[in-house]
Amino acid sequence: MLEEPDDLGALTHDAIAGALRITQRRHGHRYSIDDVLTAWEAASLAPHAARCLELGSGIGSVLLMLAYKLPQAHFVAVEAQRNSFQLLTQNVRQNALEGRVRLVHGDLRSEVTASLGRFELCTGTPPYVLPGTATPSSDSQKAYARQELRGGVEDYLAAIGRVLSPTGLAVVCADARFPERVFAGAEQAGLRVLRRRDVVPRAGLKGALFSVFCLVHGDAAERPFERAPDFVARDEAGARTADYIAVRGFFGIDPRGPELPSP
Repeated sequence: MLEEPDDLGALTHDAIAGALRITQRRHGHRYSIDDVLTAWEAASLAPHAARCLELGSGIGSVLLMLAYKLPQAHFVAVEAQRNSFQLLTQNVRQNALEGRVRLVHGDLRSEVTASLGRFELCTGTPPYVLPGTATPSSDSQKAYARQELRGGVEDYLAAIGRVLSPTGLAVVCADARFPERVFAGAEQAGLRVLRRRDVVPRAGLKGALFSVFCLVHGDAAERPFERAPDFVARDEAGARTADYIAVRGFFGIDPRGPELPSP
């Protein structure tokens, strides 16, 4: 495993949802559009969820957005990477969410068990660069966030399968090029893919970068699979689309703010 230095370097304090702020490393892993769209799908499809699990929570971006949109909800957030967990803890504290959030510093593959109870909503934004297919970043935080050094989407789905309530919903993102990994991982975990939405960073330049998947228990009431319309962040001229502006507004953020990076 990569060494995790104590020095976080320069930090920024940025808007993320309503009055909530996120502290993140200026030159480290920062929240991105995959976090936003995962949180958007989750909050839109499970607006009344009261008990939520955020897997591989990182610095807490999805957690903060869901805490803003689901003010009645309580959360468990699991994160293994030390630097990210340090920032996650700081972000929960500075936004006065300690009473609603339980933090677990550990590997989701071993820490997510029945002892945590059942959850009505489970979310996760797994890394999706396979080890050996690219050189890991020299920054350990970036490396863990991007490469599957502690497992990929299959491990997230296995964890979800252990704790998702019988009528619960899971929302995860994954590499749009390999949707079969999600379908196979879901089946192995006793889950079923209910919905898929592809995300295109800019129209006309390239295809989907990632997909957001919604899943339920395999034995949940039968509902047909839905292929949701693609989400396009920018038009061919590079301007933000109406959908992008609407999602930023959904989280109470001025759409004229800084562009979110891709994962």
